[in-house]
Amino acid sequence: MGMDEAIAARIRMITEAGDGLSGPDLLGYVLDHAVTETGGLGGMAHLRGPGTRPLLLTAVHGLIRTVARDWVELDAAGAGAPARAVARGAPVWEPALGAGGGTGPALPAGSGLLAVPLITPEKVIGALSVLTAPAERPAPERQAAVEALAAWAAPRLPEDPPDQDRDQDRDRDRDAIGTLMANDQVSRALWHMSDAFFAVDSGWRVTFVNGEAERLLGAARTTLGRTLWDAFTRLRVDEAEPGLRSRYRRAAESGTPVGFEVRWPTDQRWYYMRLVPVPNGLTVYAADITGTRAREAERAAAERAAAERNARIGELTDALAQALTMRDVVNAIADRVLPPFGASGMVVQLIEGSVIRIAGAVGYPQPFLESIDGASIHDVSPVSEVYRTGAPAFVESVEAYTARYPRMSGRPAAAQKQAWAFLPLIVSGRNIGCAVIAFAEPRRLDAEERALLTALSGLMGQAIERARLYDMEHTRAKELQRGLLPRALPSLPSVTTAARYLPASEGIDVGGDWYDVIPLSGARVALVIGDVMGHGLSEAATMGRLRTAVNTLAELEFPPAELLTRLNDLVSDLGDNLYATCLYAVYDPANATCVFASAGHPPPAVVRPGQPVRFAGGAPDPPLGAARPPFETTEVTLEEGSLLVLYTDGLVESVARDIDRGMRHLASALSSAARTPGPGDALRDGDRGEHASLERLCDEVLAELLPEKQLTADDAALLVARTHALASDHVAAWPLSEGPTAAGEARDHVRDQLTRWELAPLTPIAELLVSELVANAIRHGRGPFGLRLLHSEELICEVTDGSLTTPRIRHASETDEGGRGLQLVSALSQRWGTRYTSTGKCIWTAQPLP
Repeated sequence: MGMDEAIAARIRMITEAGDGLSGPDLLGYVLDHAVTETGGLGGMAHLRGPGTRPLLLTAVHGLIRTVARDWVELDAAGAGAPARAVARGAPVWEPALGAGGGTGPALPAGSGLLAVPLITPEKVIGALSVLTAPAERPAPERQAAVEALAAWAAPRLPEDPPDQDRDQDRDRDRDAIGTLMANDQVSRALWHMSDAFFAVDSGWRVTFVNGEAERLLGAARTTLGRTLWDAFTRLRVDEAEPGLRSRYRRAAESGTPVGFEVRWPTDQRWYYMRLVPVPNGLTVYAADITGTRAREAERAAAERAAAERNARIGELTDALAQALTMRDVVNAIADRVLPPFGASGMVVQLIEGSVIRIAGAVGYPQPFLESIDGASIHDVSPVSEVYRTGAPAFVESVEAYTARYPRMSGRPAAAQKQAWAFLPLIVSGRNIGCAVIAFAEPRRLDAEERALLTALSGLMGQAIERARLYDMEHTRAKELQRGLLPRALPSLPSVTTAARYLPASEGIDVGGDWYDVIPLSGARVALVIGDVMGHGLSEAATMGRLRTAVNTLAELEFPPAELLTRLNDLVSDLGDNLYATCLYAVYDPANATCVFASAGHPPPAVVRPGQPVRFAGGAPDPPLGAARPPFETTEVTLEEGSLLVLYTDGLVESVARDIDRGMRHLASALSSAARTPGPGDALRDGDRGEHASLERLCDEVLAELLPEKQLTADDAALLVARTHALASDHVAAWPLSEGPTAAGEARDHVRDQLTRWELAPLTPIAELLVSELVANAIRHGRGPFGLRLLHSEELICEVTDGSLTTPRIRHASETDEGGRGLQLVSALSQRWGTRYTSTGKCIWTAQPLP
């Protein structure tokens, strides 16, 4: 029985690689390769002691414990295949009972067992067995390979123990078998673990390496049996990490596990190594932490950058808050802004009528400043461009400046500058001029630097405006406060609103009370009121930031609780001593409900037709800057014509009146004002009469709670909204199937419903829009799918699905087969967007009515 050349060559490689192994390691090694060579299910090795001792299971490969248990101890004179192979000194093939017989312990049905004797020059010491399936004898060349492996391994196995205390030896052998079986399972687990693992004995010889450890030390065939120091020398580990060898020695000598990070020289990756001493050596676990270190470094860099940005903004805010004159402001900006960006100069240019005036400068030649002072805003220049657009302009070189403003090609040389950031100075929505940050060398600002300079320009604008109007601070401060509030509340079908703001009558500092009415998708509307604690231009600026942030977050369709969470993060970043209250409510006319969340703000008053005034919700969460999200959400139902009243604490609380008594006073005033009809309130006056009614109500409430003769130390704001529900026949909704027919179903629903609403002219575009939305949801989302149409001041189509994936417009090329759906939606609809729901998301479009 012979082997072909390929198998013979492979056997030679296996035996050469295993040279140096002994004992259980040798048996396990041979057994693994015997199973592989035959394509078997598993294998086992039995050894016998002197005399008539039984055959004991010494190594196992691939057999479950329940199968191996039956083969732990075999009668040396028994009929099982291993016993017969030992007795005969020749291979034995035995099929399982299910395949036609078998006389040893049970084998899995349909399998067979090939047992090959382990023969030394003196005797037969055991058998190597392979379990195969199906129950067919291995091919002659495969059996020859197993015999060759057994013949190579047998002489290398240890001699028998002395023939004494046999019962004790037998018990010890049985324990050893259990340990070897467990070790076999552990070895397989260690081999496949994601971290590198290797072990060395007391002589620093490598006794085990798993797959990942081979990446560190090299292949097992070149490592096992050799010392770890040989591997270190071969891989030049000592050159890259000269202290690593001593760390290993100290761990082994101390007997205490240690861990440390090291950069491995072969792949330049970082590993966390844990050295664990064991009775006869050392085990090493090495986890690749390269990605973790990189992420930690990136996170640390981002945190440092954010901290630096916050520190700069905080420092600049403090410096500008103390600056009174224009020179103070210019010096504060020069000290706080120029060094971090490596800038060499700045100039503040303000617009006076149609003329550009120099208000202050640092780092510019005086002749140049004189040459540009008094220029016309109508000339083509970077300052006029920034003034016209309200957006910053960044010019990175003289060549870029000349190409952009060819008529001013001589200015860079005269100014001795080669790069610029032209920042609009916008205060209360007004562009008052431009702050120019200049560089002596070409400079390309990255996106983060541009965003920071743009943010800082808002602070600069506030401070410059304050300095310019210093002599009229009281009057101008009040105008600034009013400028930060909505100039006019939007006219919406869902609500009719009216508002009042009453500044404090004591002191000259401006307050931070504000309110807003923000249209949302689906005919919904957000009602917002807030109060920045404290007084002064800084608080007013913060109020403006918060109002802008709320508008931005509302446009992103965040629900009340999540919006306050993000607003809380913003306030926390502005400073430890800054706090603000805010109440954010969303009214949905489709189901006549209002959902709101509050951060330290008094609860809203609800006035339902014919019912007493009630304050909705429980105790508010702490204010922004001190809150710990999540925020509580409250939902109330508002019948047609109900009033939702939002207010700040300055309306109901004062030195002479606590807030509880003030709220009772407000409820009484609202009840009285809501019951008393006024001129122009008749239904025939329609929207105008209803608006006049709310204006009258606001005046009466303020007159009742804050009489003119009463001095107030705090600002007060009041926002009243009368709600209007959509008629039930103006809302239509359908579930959609989750297959390719969904788009057709949606088109049919749209066509039929628009015919009933007498909006047939909108049908073609509406069908196309809803078809694209449904197709997009089916392709990229998941069910359930739904369609809803709202007939309000515009036609609103909404498609819902159960996915949270946000759709985005792709810019498809001419050869792309897809990617134009949302481009088509954007082109055909007046507005479109996405909002998240409790079960997924909603994509909506709005079409103007005929």
